[in-house]
Amino acid sequence: MSEPIPVMRDVDHGTAKLMPDVDRKRAWLLTVDGAPQSYVDLDEPAYLEFEYVRRLGHVLDTVAEPGRPLDVLHLGGGALTLPRYVAATRPGSRQQVVERDRGLLDLVVEHLPLPAGGDIALHTADARAWLESAPADSADVLVADVFGGSRVPAQFTSVGYAREADRVLRGAGVYLANLADATPFAFLRSQLATFATVFEELVLIAEPAVLRGRRFGNAVLIAAHHPVNTTALTRLTAADAFPARVEQGAALRDFMRGAQPVRDEDAVPSPEPPEGAFGIG
Repeated sequence: MSEPIPVMRDVDHGTAKLMPDVDRKRAWLLTVDGAPQSYVDLDEPAYLEFEYVRRLGHVLDTVAEPGRPLDVLHLGGGALTLPRYVAATRPGSRQQVVERDRGLLDLVVEHLPLPAGGDIALHTADARAWLESAPADSADVLVADVFGGSRVPAQFTSVGYAREADRVLRGAGVYLANLADATPFAFLRSQLATFATVFEELVLIAEPAVLRGRRFGNAVLIAAHHPVNTTALTRLTAADAFPARVEQGAALRDFMRGAQPVRDEDAVPSPEPPEGAFGIG
């Protein structure tokens, strides 16, 4: 059998490349314009390579009893790592994925086919516009992993956006977002202030080195109208190869003190990461 070879293609918003992992038989890394976007193991869809994706997976594991199907809306598709994860860990779940890059979706589905019977619907659209037209109370979980290049676009950072997310979520629903920032955390603090105007409960998951301002990195934001199972999350994130901290309550209020919610007219993208922050070796 011949060895898998890299696949490169110009897509709608850059140049995508699928690279096989030499250590895992049917695993692939997706990059767009050189920036890592997704990692998928077709034989083990529950395997999550990226640290921030594992943290999102930990939240998905704890939002409901194990194995219970969920209605999940994903804003941002990449190589569809998390939809595959939910299909494997919560069979029977219904999932919607909104990705603006049709060329990227075509590449992924062609070379990394979705599992049969996974009930994963793919939509090519602007995710903010799609969200605004989505039915109210239609999702148990909303996962926002939307990046234009290496930055979160401005339209996914405002109070107006947070309200739309809340409208689409059911009362017991949970909002998850992958964000990226560094000290002095103007963007991350503004996002906490923004979502605090809509949701009663906020939780942040990040590596200690990121929270201490030692480096640029990812943080997972959780927002809900009910208490989050932080005990389980703390146990799961502490067991990772790169342990993370789970922040909530007074510590999070201190962290965001003085930050202002973001209006649509004032929204800006997340900061440009320093060169090499998300590179690959």
